[in-house]
Amino acid sequence: MIDRITSNVFLSVLFYFCSNLEEMAASLYIVVAGEDPGFDIFVNGHALARNEDSLEKLAGRLKVAPLLEFFSADENSMELLLEQGAGDPDWAPNLPEPQWFSASEGLQTVRALIRCLLDSPAALGSETKPVLLELQEYEHVLEKTAQRHLRWHLAVSWR
Repeated sequence: MIDRITSNVFLSVLFYFCSNLEEMAASLYIVVAGEDPGFDIFVNGHALARNEDSLEKLAGRLKVAPLLEFFSADENSMELLLEQGAGDPDWAPNLPEPQWFSASEGLQTVRALIRCLLDSPAALGSETKPVLLELQEYEHVLEKTAQRHLRWHLAVSWR
């Protein structure tokens, strides 16, 4: 729990300096532990980033972890943020160890959100369809991650 709190504090500071996800060309993407998981992990993630506030509230109502609970910053994602002009180089030495999550934890959240959006297609207005498509891509990546007994976390890109 301490690692999750540390990561959440880091995320809060990061977002303070970088405005918020909705106003930027932000993307929430999946990082799978290891060099090459052996499958494509790309998911655009822009719709999820644009709608993170609404998805967090929805996750709360569904009693599942919000997507950003799976966020973790590692050295590579921090370097990417710095290249994109976000963040502060002084943070790098103070980053907590990256947190890795089981795919089943992420699948629980993703599947609950998918079910809810399928049952309530107007839940996010015109954003429901793109969010649903990205959640289904997350589900696919997390299923492959689970099959290979790998761990994962979310990272943020501002491009």
